[in-house]
Amino acid sequence: MNSNILSFAKPASDWNEALPVGNGRLGAMVFGGVATELLQLNEDSIWYGGPKDRVNPSAKEKLPLIRKAIDEGRISDAQDLCALALSGIPDTQSHYEPLCNLYILFDYDNDEVTDYSRELDIANSEVRISYNKEGVNYRRSVIASYPDKVIAVKLGSDKDGKISFRTQLARGNITWDTRSFRGQVYRNPGYNNCVDAICNPTGDTTILTGRCGGTGSLEFACEIKVIAKGGSIESLGNTLVVKNADEALILIAASSEFYEKDLKGYLNKTLSDASDKGANKIWADHITDYRTLYDRTSLTLPSSEWDVVRMFNFGKYLTISGSREGSQPLNLQGIWNKDFDPAWGSKYTININAEMNYWPCETLDLPECHLPLFDLLERMKPRGEEVAQKMYGMRGFVAHHNTDFWGDCAPQDTCLSSTYWVLGAAWLCLHVWEHYKYTGDIEFLKEHFDAMVKAAIFIVDYSIIDNGYLVLSPTISPENEYELPNGEKGCICKGASMDDQIIRELFECVLSAEEILKTNAPEIEEIRKSIELIKPVTTGRDSRILEWHEEYKETDPGHRHISHLFGLFPGTSIKKDLFEAASKTLEYRLANGGGHTGWSRAWIINLYAAMGMGDEAYKHVRLLMEKSLLPNLFDNHPPFQIDGNFGLVSGIVRMILGRDGEELPALPKEWKDGSVTGFKLEGGAKIDLVWEDYKVVSKRIYHP
Repeated sequence: MNSNILSFAKPASDWNEALPVGNGRLGAMVFGGVATELLQLNEDSIWYGGPKDRVNPSAKEKLPLIRKAIDEGRISDAQDLCALALSGIPDTQSHYEPLCNLYILFDYDNDEVTDYSRELDIANSEVRISYNKEGVNYRRSVIASYPDKVIAVKLGSDKDGKISFRTQLARGNITWDTRSFRGQVYRNPGYNNCVDAICNPTGDTTILTGRCGGTGSLEFACEIKVIAKGGSIESLGNTLVVKNADEALILIAASSEFYEKDLKGYLNKTLSDASDKGANKIWADHITDYRTLYDRTSLTLPSSEWDVVRMFNFGKYLTISGSREGSQPLNLQGIWNKDFDPAWGSKYTININAEMNYWPCETLDLPECHLPLFDLLERMKPRGEEVAQKMYGMRGFVAHHNTDFWGDCAPQDTCLSSTYWVLGAAWLCLHVWEHYKYTGDIEFLKEHFDAMVKAAIFIVDYSIIDNGYLVLSPTISPENEYELPNGEKGCICKGASMDDQIIRELFECVLSAEEILKTNAPEIEEIRKSIELIKPVTTGRDSRILEWHEEYKETDPGHRHISHLFGLFPGTSIKKDLFEAASKTLEYRLANGGGHTGWSRAWIINLYAAMGMGDEAYKHVRLLMEKSLLPNLFDNHPPFQIDGNFGLVSGIVRMILGRDGEELPALPKEWKDGSVTGFKLEGGAKIDLVWEDYKVVSKRIYHP
């Protein structure tokens, strides 16, 4: 019942039981096998192919016809035209791929042991494995060091000369074999069918090089270095064989030419520098660096809630491990992906999922972990300007519901319920304002203000006026479907409530930023006039908030997306006078089966917290933990999708501290006593709170 430990009494039987380590750019899933240890490795810039021009040349010509079909109620015709003219070509962006696997094959005849332990130490960012085999106590630990840019594996025992193993770097898509190598008929568990070259350039190193498929793909390399104390190291083929060492250290470095033009030079220097420091210094610097971030905040709840605290701590751990300054942002799987063709491409889904990954960053005082998202935003901007002009003949910056490593902004998929949505850039730009509100960093705001303005002016150009309101057409309510009175079903429409709420938030943020920066940008006045035309949040006959501009029948009333409550959270436009309508809306979703995916349940927690409904929020905290967690605590969509881990943390924070600094706004009865330290407030102040019997008994507000 330690809220900083995730422990198992056996090795991982599959990937969903393995334990993650990461330093932003490099990630590993550690299996903890006895006969064969497996580290499934990722590097965050390894994506299929290079930049592509996926603009559909028919879009500009057919857009007026699509709008006309929608106006005339010919939804099927509009949707057919969208599929043909508004889909990207090809319709799929690049996808994320694994780096490779490291096998450490021990010199055992079998995997029979006693006293086995495998654990993730969340507070110190370390995976530890220990067991007793034939009277020898073996120990193993794995870290991903941000200061030294390596993943490091330390192996030892309580008796000298007992560390014997062989290494194998491998990249392939064949089922892993973790039996003792002596029991394997097919002796090479490496499965190197996705590698260009693998060799041992020196007697203690192995390097693997490759290039993902597709034109313009990046070359990448992974190199390991083995350092043994006592015993011997022998290079055989592309294997390093260690015999009878007292202890050993394996260092793993990797990169792609996106980061480093001289890949081999970079890897050699990285490994040499880390090797010169030695294991003790590597571990000490890693823990110091990690704890500098991790210890900024803490949460204490009654002992019965230790597992909730652990999920809070685990979410912090994943943020720090998966998103560091200079890395790529967290995608659908964070940085941890085993598949060459992963679910949804392991891309950035920007109609909620990528944004949810960053919901807790600012309140947890981890602003530097937020920065990779803005690097991607700026990489997207020129691509999005090109798509806006070529596809729609409009100014500004547009992105649809997905992007990839290259910042591709053309529509992804040919999915009627998700593809034809133009507010991806708008939603991402709201994070610029969020970061500014917590940091007060004016230079940062200046740097990204142009993206905000261009995302807003695209909306001005793309919108039409319908019944006196600014309306997007075509659009959708992600990723839902409605039914017309004649029984026809549709997704494409003109005007959706989520559109109104995101547009209002963005326009208000742009205007607020302009008051600070005083750029006198010519687009500002257009945005100021347009904000007056946005339709306010509207309720239907049953007092629920409408999802579309028309009061359609929902074909899936329990849909996982709760798009029409965006203004409640993460937005701010649904105020207290609409809380009753929002609550009814949420109740209806849940009564019809909503919340059945991990990230959707996490969103529900935040929505209830925003309304001050602590007991309801807590119910969904427990439901998420009971129904939507894998054995290694990763969120399950299913399959694994990391956004729910971060959405859960955000919800816990909002139950304790409201967006406007309210103390204990949604405290459930189970959290009678507790405390937090270091939570960040808008404006940059931090707060420590202690409460007893549901009342604040101690409060400290301070500036770091």
